[in-house]
Amino acid sequence: MPVESGSSSAARQVKQKRKSHSLSIRRTNSTEQDRLGLQRDILEGQDSKLPPSLRSNLLDLFSQIEREFENLYLENIELRREIETLNERLAAEGHTFDGADLAKGALKTKASHSTSQLSQKLKTTYKASTSKIVSSFKATAARAVCQLVKEYVGHRDGIWDLSVTRNQPVVLGTASADHTAMLWSIETGKCLLRYTGHQGSVNSIKFHPTEQMALTASGDQTAHIWRYMVQLPTPQPVADVSQTPCEDDVDFSDKDEPDCEVEGPIDCPSIRVATTTLRSHQGVVIAADWLVGGRQVVTASWDRSANLYDVETSELVHSLTGHDQELTHCCTHPTQRLVVTSSRDTTFRLWDFRDPSIHSVNVFQGHTDTVTSAVFTVGDNVVSGSDDRTVKVWDLKNMRSPIATIRTDSAVNRISVSVNQKIIALPHDNRQVRLFDMSGVRLARLPRSNRQRPKTQQLSRLALV
Repeated sequence: MPVESGSSSAARQVKQKRKSHSLSIRRTNSTEQDRLGLQRDILEGQDSKLPPSLRSNLLDLFSQIEREFENLYLENIELRREIETLNERLAAEGHTFDGADLAKGALKTKASHSTSQLSQKLKTTYKASTSKIVSSFKATAARAVCQLVKEYVGHRDGIWDLSVTRNQPVVLGTASADHTAMLWSIETGKCLLRYTGHQGSVNSIKFHPTEQMALTASGDQTAHIWRYMVQLPTPQPVADVSQTPCEDDVDFSDKDEPDCEVEGPIDCPSIRVATTTLRSHQGVVIAADWLVGGRQVVTASWDRSANLYDVETSELVHSLTGHDQELTHCCTHPTQRLVVTSSRDTTFRLWDFRDPSIHSVNVFQGHTDTVTSAVFTVGDNVVSGSDDRTVKVWDLKNMRSPIATIRTDSAVNRISVSVNQKIIALPHDNRQVRLFDMSGVRLARLPRSNRQRPKTQQLSRLALV
């Protein structure tokens, strides 16, 4: 058997590469456009219920994806030819090698590298265009059903925050721009108590973990701790409030609900004096929360700092500084001495007070606009929302990248996470509230209401003072 020389073998390899390359170029340039145009004409001629603009966009995206995979297929064919040439050369030189294993390993390596590049390119190029389309197909069988159960009417201005007690009696607390905080019977919707000790907008309300005490933050640059004693009324028979289930694609017209002025409850008792007043901030106190155990509280302010206070002495224990702009929210971990603060500087910070001698802080830059809130879950997760129209779920054990990202079509305000079902509620600037699970799958959308729009919605983006 004649042995092929090294020079002739190299020349044949170059010739084959030129041939395959010319075939690839010829196929791409001469026939691809005609073929894609023919397929597009055929598809456009078929009946479809999709809007023409959406259908055209889908056809363009699928055509680009097809071209990428076609290029990958042609690369693999060329690689297989090179492997066959190498096998022939080894056989001519008297070496034995399992060409199938070589081809399999080389193809696997090449395909893995090419696939990863393709995946990254598709992810960055087409994610924004297809996120809405893809999200509409997620977990359609697991959609939540929501309906109006009870209304709590009494505030004269926008409501900024609400909270539920962790112990008996279980009541609902609301913080309002009308300078008051109210406690409500969840079952009957009756106002049980009104707190009127603040001189500015009440921006947040949180309840003590074990005692009947409430913590409120205000635009008057203070945070108040006040005790309450309430007696729950006897529940009345529940009226029939069945409504059409809240589906994702249902929109409620503003014309269905008349605008009206709401008068406050007449027989609601009031508290006018706080048990403890916390004064150290030089700006609006936007949020406050209890640390685990209820012996200390943390406040967040527009003066770019968060303060840690001792409840018994009312003394300032630590001033948490480092944010470059106003703080927007603060939250404490339910079982550990951890605090998370968010800011208009596009970051949120994790403060660790578990070691009394070391108070560490970690800065996270996962958003591109104001971080409106960041909250802990019962597990080891942090959920952050931003004006950049994203909500991200983070693992406390590995905060380098989020474990889930929720992309929305509107800025996200102060988010809330349910304790038992781990459902994330996202209130948006467009007057919608959407529900997601912890993996980022959309569950439902609560119906919009125009009843309090003249006061609530116009104040939602103004100064809370």
